[in-house]
Amino acid sequence: MDHSQKKIRAARVSIVTAVFLAVMKFAVGIFSGSMAVLSSAIDSMLDIVMSGVNYLAISHAEQPADANHPYGHGKFETLATVIQSVVIGGSGVWIIIESVQRLMSGHAPGRLTGGIIALLISVGVSFVLSRYLKQVARQTDSSALAADSLHFSMDIYTNLALLVGLVVMSFFHLAWIDNLLSIVVACYIIFEAGKLVRLALRDVLDEQLPEDLRRQIIEIIVKNRSNVFSFHNLRTRRAGSQKLIDFHMTVCKHLSVDEAHRLTEDIEQDIRQLVAGADIMIHVEPCEQAGCNGPEDCTQLVDKERETK
Repeated sequence: MDHSQKKIRAARVSIVTAVFLAVMKFAVGIFSGSMAVLSSAIDSMLDIVMSGVNYLAISHAEQPADANHPYGHGKFETLATVIQSVVIGGSGVWIIIESVQRLMSGHAPGRLTGGIIALLISVGVSFVLSRYLKQVARQTDSSALAADSLHFSMDIYTNLALLVGLVVMSFFHLAWIDNLLSIVVACYIIFEAGKLVRLALRDVLDEQLPEDLRRQIIEIIVKNRSNVFSFHNLRTRRAGSQKLIDFHMTVCKHLSVDEAHRLTEDIEQDIRQLVAGADIMIHVEPCEQAGCNGPEDCTQLVDKERETK
């Protein structure tokens, strides 16, 4: 099985598991009346969103651009993330409002045993799934699956905290703990939804790639200094899982079209090995070195100019 199939299968397993956990928690939460379990179910909805977005990103990673979308379809993923994060954030607000009302009315949930069992199952399933996703992410070098693995790892600790709260409440009959924990989880859900919005807006506003990644791209270009006189106007941005990179590169004016083309292909290949899903555009410009009679003379002139700087 190749890396693409492994990633798609892992993303599907993630979605199916998140749906199972969400349905189970909603059923138990409604049956028991526990806001803590219901808030955990809303958190599982966030897992579904994250896993679904990752699945779309992975399954459409190789889809070519078309006549209507010459830059690819990455922004559709961004738009879906914005809409879904708003829905999830609104769910978090609803949990807070409902929990405060129940806290003020003194509402006490019943049948806590079902909630405890549901959270125990959730902790175990999340643990196994996070380890599986982490393993596949390492094998395929998938940042999307690595992020999904981290999210399910966070769910382990969230569900453990809710589980402890329900156990304490069942022993000491402190009904307010259920609503208090629900508010805490709701705040966490809103925080995570806010992070999704910020990540999506980063793509919408064409924010450049992280600085450390830009430095590695520059190092790849500089590595070819024997043929590259200089480069400028390096621009980077994201469109969903796609990374768009373009820059101007100055080479010896006596290089043939074929030689210049092979040089750009070598640089593009090195960059794609570093940046998965990279769409690269290199604009080649001729040098303006006086007395240059060919690549060897150009290289010597360039080296002398660099030494004087």
